[in-house]
Amino acid sequence: MRLGKIFAILASCVFALFALSGCANVGNGKQIVRVAHSQTEKHPEHTAIVAFKKYVEERLGDKYEIQIFPNELLGGQKKVIELNQTGAIDIVIVGAPNVETVEKTFEIFSIPYLFGSKEAYFATMNDPSFTEKIYKTPEHAGFRVVTWYNAGLRSFYAKTPINTPDDMKGLKLRVQQSPASIAMVNALGGAATPMAFGEVYTAIQQGVIDGAENNELALTANKHGEVAKFYSNNMHQMIPDIVLANVRFLEALPEADRKVFMDGFKYSTEVELVEWEKQVEEAKKYAIEQQKVTFLNVDMSKFREKMLPLQDEIVKNNPSIKEYYDYIQKVNDKVEKEKKEAK
Repeated sequence: MRLGKIFAILASCVFALFALSGCANVGNGKQIVRVAHSQTEKHPEHTAIVAFKKYVEERLGDKYEIQIFPNELLGGQKKVIELNQTGAIDIVIVGAPNVETVEKTFEIFSIPYLFGSKEAYFATMNDPSFTEKIYKTPEHAGFRVVTWYNAGLRSFYAKTPINTPDDMKGLKLRVQQSPASIAMVNALGGAATPMAFGEVYTAIQQGVIDGAENNELALTANKHGEVAKFYSNNMHQMIPDIVLANVRFLEALPEADRKVFMDGFKYSTEVELVEWEKQVEEAKKYAIEQQKVTFLNVDMSKFREKMLPLQDEIVKNNPSIKEYYDYIQKVNDKVEKEKKEAK
């Protein structure tokens, strides 16, 4: 067992004990607020959560100390969600599909080609009438979503080129722990392989899997471009990462303090969106020039056509997402209409 995994297990146990004992203060009387995520210190999400820490502590630093644990130090995304439910970790940043196992509504974000364009994606995620409703749905599990981060346009990357769905036949590709994502890869002829994000590099390197699906930053920030040399711009999903806060933690905050925290979450998203676009351009340049990754501009329609039956099946089998699905289709239509009128 790797040292990192041992540390994560020990740390998880310690924080679980903290949650049970109610030990949440440091020696100077400040309340510790623990935040965990799976990205590196250079990732836009880490930059964003550091901005959140600064925002809150500048206003409430005499009462709270925000401690950030990046790099899966406290465990993978599935583990930190469990710790967030118990209150061992107050705030976690995870991919939306990781919440599906406790709240089926979040399957909506895993539907392949759900959003017709990047503009429709942003219009949806920045609409409070949509977000506030869906954010509250996992409260029964002990947490709620407090904001979203852009996790980019997800595409396939592998050791061999993927130009059409036919090229995916037999390829073992890592996906998030999401029924929709698993069904997507399998429907395209690949073999979907769910696994923790932190295990992907070694799995590709050792031939356990042939590739994965993610955004451009995964190639550089997580060094996947060292082992997977072909990135196909098929853009099959636009899935947000979400910030989860333990419900008991939020409700225990005095009303004025809670407002500062919520404003801080909103501010962190503004920071993340700007930093994301900047780093994506840098990542592409680095991947091409340093890692020698080839970016393939594929015909997305060939992939999209194969996904339409899956879209219908997912919505039919999960009635809880139909209203959200219908809403997003209206946004797609509105954005496309505006694009045509602007020409």
